[in-house]
Amino acid sequence: MEALRDTDPARIGAQTLLARLGAGGMGQVYLGRSPGGRLVAIKVIKDEITGHPEALARFRREAETVRAVRSAYTANLIDASLEAAPYWLATEYVAGPTLSHAVGEFGALPAATCRRLFAALAEGLASVHAYGVTHRDLKPQNVILGAQGPQLIDFGIAKGAAQTALTQFGTAPGTPGYTAPEVLLRNEVADAADVFALGATMAYAATGRAPYGTGEPTAVNFRAVHGDIDVEGVEPGLADLIKACVVSDPGARPVPAEIIRRCAVDSALIEDAVYASLLATAGEVSAQLPGLASTIGPGLPAGPVYVPTYVPTGDPGQPRGRGEHRWRTSRWALWGVTALVAGGLATGGYLLIPDKGGERTGGGGQAAGLPTGQTTPSGSGAQSPVTPSSPGQAASSSASPPRGAGAGSAAVPDHIEANTVSRDLWTGTAAGGGSCNLPAEERAEFLVGSVVDADNPAAKTVTGKVKIHVYLKPYNTEKPPYAVSVGVKPPHEIDQSTQRPYESVRDYNHGIGYTSKPVDLADKASGGSVELTYPDDFAMKLVDNEGNPKTFPAIPLANDPGDWTVVFYRVRGVKEYANIYCTGFPVE
Repeated sequence: MEALRDTDPARIGAQTLLARLGAGGMGQVYLGRSPGGRLVAIKVIKDEITGHPEALARFRREAETVRAVRSAYTANLIDASLEAAPYWLATEYVAGPTLSHAVGEFGALPAATCRRLFAALAEGLASVHAYGVTHRDLKPQNVILGAQGPQLIDFGIAKGAAQTALTQFGTAPGTPGYTAPEVLLRNEVADAADVFALGATMAYAATGRAPYGTGEPTAVNFRAVHGDIDVEGVEPGLADLIKACVVSDPGARPVPAEIIRRCAVDSALIEDAVYASLLATAGEVSAQLPGLASTIGPGLPAGPVYVPTYVPTGDPGQPRGRGEHRWRTSRWALWGVTALVAGGLATGGYLLIPDKGGERTGGGGQAAGLPTGQTTPSGSGAQSPVTPSSPGQAASSSASPPRGAGAGSAAVPDHIEANTVSRDLWTGTAAGGGSCNLPAEERAEFLVGSVVDADNPAAKTVTGKVKIHVYLKPYNTEKPPYAVSVGVKPPHEIDQSTQRPYESVRDYNHGIGYTSKPVDLADKASGGSVELTYPDDFAMKLVDNEGNPKTFPAIPLANDPGDWTVVFYRVRGVKEYANIYCTGFPVE
C-alpha cells in the first residue's frame, strides 16, 4: 500500500480515495471510504484499455459475478460504474494480507495451518460453485487472509454456467502454474479446474515456492500439464491431498466436500496461532501513511493487499531450496526453522560418470592438471535417493525409462527441447566440493567428462567461460547412436528478456537450462569426443503453446552468481533424454 499520487483523483463516484492498494492486471486498485464511512477496495480500469471491447466485457463480467455471488467467502460489491469511463467497481475492503504476501514475507506455513486454510478455501469454493460460478483464477495473490477467514477476490475471468469462455486479451486463461491442464489444452472450464488451482495454491502455501516453478509462461504451463507438482518437504498426508487435487484427470480430483473431510479440521482457522499472528501484523501499516491512522484504524495489512498480479519478493539473495521452510524466527517465536538439506558440493574439476556396476567413483573434486578421464576424490560422498524429479525418473542410478520416453526417434536430433521440469541442483561447499541432489536416471559406464574454468582449469570458482569435455572410453561397447547433450543451468529462473534472474522473485531453476547440440559419441566421425564452451555452444530451445519454436541464447555466467548445475543427458530424441550424470561449479 502507498500514499495517493498527485495524478490520482480525490474521489471515485461517491467514494473518497485514501491510498493505493496496488496495480492489478486490469487497472489500479485504491483504498476508499464510502459516504457512510465504510472502507472499500476500488478497482479502476486502465485508460489505455477502456477502448478494447473484450477488456470491458471482462471487467463487466467481474462486476456481475461479484454482484451475483453473495458469499461469506467473497468481498461483496458495494458500487460500480460500468456504462461510461472511468469504469470502476467498489467491493467491501477486507483487512488482511494476501496469501502471496504472507508467504512471501514470512515463509511457508506449517502443515497444521495449511490443513485449516485448505479446508476453509475448499468451503469457499463450494459456496462460489453453488452460485454456478467457476473462479478460474484462484491463486495465492487472489486469497486475502481476513479476520473471519480467507476471502476470494478478483473474479475478472470467472465463468458462469451459461457463459462462454472469455479471457484477458493477449493472454492465456488463468495464471501459469495454477491453471488446470484441461483448461490449457482444451479450454474446458469446470469446478474441477478450481480444485486444481486450490491444490497448486496450497502447494505454494506449504513450500513457499511456485508449484511448477517460475520462468517463461510456456515452460511453466508445460510443467503443469506434464510435470510433477513441487511438494518436496511437505508433510506426507498434506502432500498426498495436494497431489490428489492436481491430477491430470479432472474427474479424479476430490470435490470440495471431500477435501474438507480429509483435512479433518477440529477448530476455527482464526484460533490457529500462525493465522492469528498473520492478522496481528496488520496494525503495522499506520506508521506508513501519516495522517491516515485515525481514518483507517488498526485493521490494514502491512504491504500490498488487493493486488491480483502481486508476486512475492522473498529474499533476493537466498533462493529457497528443496524442502526449505523459511518461517522467520525474527518475527515469529512459535516454532523452529526447518533448514534446507543440501549435500556437499562439487566445484569445477574433473568428474567420472558411473563405471563399475554403476558405483560413482568421482564427484567433481579438484583435479587440476589431471589427464582426461582420471578420477579425483569425491567432494561429498554418496548422494542420497530422493523423490524423482520428473515422470519416469528413477530413485537410483540403475537404468530407467528416460523423460519423455516414446517421443523421440533413433536419429540424432540437432537439439533437445527445454519444455520439461528438472529439479536437478548442484550445491557447492566452502571446502571446494559439492554434490547434486538427485541420482542419475541411467547408468553411463564408459562416459567421462570434465568441467573447468576456460582460462584457469585449476580455479575453484569460475569467472568468464567454462570448458566442458565429454568423451567415451576407447574400450567402450556402446553402439551408435550414443548421443549426448550437456545442460548448463543457472541457480535461478531467468527472465529471458533481461537475461538475468527475475527481480520480483528469486526461485531456484526448475528447467534443464541451456543445452548443447547432441553429438553421437559412438560414431567414428566424432572421434568419441566433444569439447564445448559455455556460453558459446549453448542455447535454450522451447516450443510455445501454438507449436512455434523459440531459441534463447545462453546468458553470461556473471548474470547469475551462485551454484550452477551441469547435467549430462543421453539423448534419443528431441523430447526423449535422460540424466546420466550431474555436477556443477560456483560462480562469484
